Amino acid sequence: MNSNKVAAKIVGVLFILAAVTSIIGLSLYDPILKGPDYLIKGSEHANQVILGALMELILVVSAVGTATTMFPILRKYNETIALWHVCFRFLEAVIITVGIISVLSLLTLSREFVAAGTPDAAYYQASGALLKAVHDWTFLLGPALMLGINTMMYSYIFYKSKLIPKFIPILGMTGATLVFIEALLVMFGVIQQVSVWGGILALPVAANEMTLAVWLIFKGFNESALASMSAKKNATTILAHS
Repeated sequence: MNSNKVAAKIVGVLFILAAVTSIIGLSLYDPILKGPDYLIKGSEHANQVILGALMELILVVSAVGTATTMFPILRKYNETIALWHVCFRFLEAVIITVGIISVLSLLTLSREFVAAGTPDAAYYQASGALLKAVHDWTFLLGPALMLGINTMMYSYIFYKSKLIPKFIPILGMTGATLVFIEALLVMFGVIQQVSVWGGILALPVAANEMTLAVWLIFKGFNESALASMSAKKNATTILAHS
């Protein structure tokens, strides 16, 4: 098995791993992010919340892994966009990590609230609201706004290079546009991110990632397109040094 096929399989597995861990992580956060008694429930379900944080850390590693593994292939067609993709994927990962830290900080606050017995509830609720707001904003800016930018970049290269069937990058560019629009609508208070409209607008980009993942695992990149890209790059290098 050549290196391109191995890279394709790794990227496919990482896309699936990122999707699964993001869903599991968010669901495990329920006790501390939902409900009016989250300051009590968070402490009671501390291990669950920590497991959710670990799931999201796996998401962060997977997201960075997809970008760095694809970079040597994407750069053969457009090195600038490929580099942008890596940088913005790292930025997405940083934003998600800030969200993880906010949830773990909220867990610490919950534990202190319970340990205090009869504390000043207003102080803890204000601090809790702030930490929840940090998580909500990172959840919007990372897995929505930045995701749209990242998906558009690699989908554009896939479309132009013919590394995979065109229907997949077309779905990717469509999904990227819609999830970016969703992020803007949420930012301006038009819709809620976790809502019917939010789900509808986010569905195409999720479908693209899963379709791309399955294709890369079982089919890989178009070898003739890769060979053509390598030949053009070598010819350009020879001309530059002649």
